[in-house]
Amino acid sequence: MSSTTAANSVEPLNVVMVGTGEYTTGYVAGHASRSDKTKGVVGLVMFDLRRRGKVGTIGCVGTNGTKFPAIRDLFEENISKVYNTVDVSMSTWPADDVHRDVEAYKQAIDSLPRGGAITIFTPDPTHYKIAMYAIERGIHVMITKPMVMTVEAHKKIIEAARKNGVYVQVEVHKRYDPVYADAREKIRDTENFGAFQHWDSVMTQPRDQLHTFKAWAGKSSDISYYLNSHHVDYHCWVMDGLADPIRAMAVGSTGVASSEEFGCPKGTEDTITIITEWKNRADGSIGTAVYMASWAHPNNSECHTQQRFMCLGHKGEIRADQAHRGYSVTQNDKYAAVNPLYMKYTPGVDGEFSGQNGYGYRSIETFVDACRMINAGKAKPEDFDKCLPTAASTLTSTAILEAGRRSLDNGSCWISIPDLLAGKVPGHIKFAEEGQIV
Repeated sequence: MSSTTAANSVEPLNVVMVGTGEYTTGYVAGHASRSDKTKGVVGLVMFDLRRRGKVGTIGCVGTNGTKFPAIRDLFEENISKVYNTVDVSMSTWPADDVHRDVEAYKQAIDSLPRGGAITIFTPDPTHYKIAMYAIERGIHVMITKPMVMTVEAHKKIIEAARKNGVYVQVEVHKRYDPVYADAREKIRDTENFGAFQHWDSVMTQPRDQLHTFKAWAGKSSDISYYLNSHHVDYHCWVMDGLADPIRAMAVGSTGVASSEEFGCPKGTEDTITIITEWKNRADGSIGTAVYMASWAHPNNSECHTQQRFMCLGHKGEIRADQAHRGYSVTQNDKYAAVNPLYMKYTPGVDGEFSGQNGYGYRSIETFVDACRMINAGKAKPEDFDKCLPTAASTLTSTAILEAGRRSLDNGSCWISIPDLLAGKVPGHIKFAEEGQIV
């Protein structure tokens, strides 16, 4: 089902963006982000979708209202003055003079009619309580990866969404990367590629981010939930119906995040590697997968995120380097390997925003289109389970991420994925989601 085509004739979607960080606004530590998200992603996409008639009202909510004057100025400078007709007006919560209100999201969600939608781009442990509050009020939800941190919480969201007839989608933009999408179909062509044998993925980001992330790094989430969630989801999507994860274990390295420079808690992992064992459904043969994520990469790299994967089949091999697309830019003070396939920030020849084909954009647009079709009675939430990353279709990804954390917290032991999915929870876990007993 093509949600984008079918949704063009239905009512606009009213949206509240929950979270005021880099991915939503491009605002980091008092200034515009210096990463590959200089103008943010969610806010810009929603403003452009409103220009195109797909989105109606737009709101944004955080915990610190005193940030909003600077965020509005940033939107005006980086978006309104760059693109001809992009309106950046929005409602905001809490009020500009409120320094801290951790429950402002409730007022923002309550402002939406049933059938409205929220996007959640907040620290991992807060996803569950915010999503459940919205779902119980008939609001559709998009949640950044990881959707939640435990299988138990994931199942409760699936159940609540079905009970309330709302749609929940995970924001996993790698599925929309044309290279990754093409690679998926080649790997799934088992006649030519063969059964799955081995997967190896790498995703690293510069350590400077730890100055911002130390508010939660090693306290309520880790680098695996933050970065491994990208490739774990993609690999699970590739293997859907072909192979199943059997068990997982994880190891971690330390020393950078917990150093005096960054001040994260002792034992905070810099790099986490999850090792999984998979079983092919067709012949019962075994495959292995290694997912590595790190936030201890040196600063001043040629790109914000070093990312690549290799997949080996019984008859073939695929390698994808997402960090280097054969496109580099050199200036007097810097060199960069750039990727406009993700977000194209340069204006088009008409002066308008022209990044609608970017996979960061498309990931959010598919959610908006699906919600509009559901609201118009042209589709049901479950209709998208086979074609989009819904809550119901991404449970295995959560299981692997949780297994990795449980392994680390229990001496790097092996964790059975089927047992975890069945509710047999082994050992203790370091992080517990707010509002969710683990």
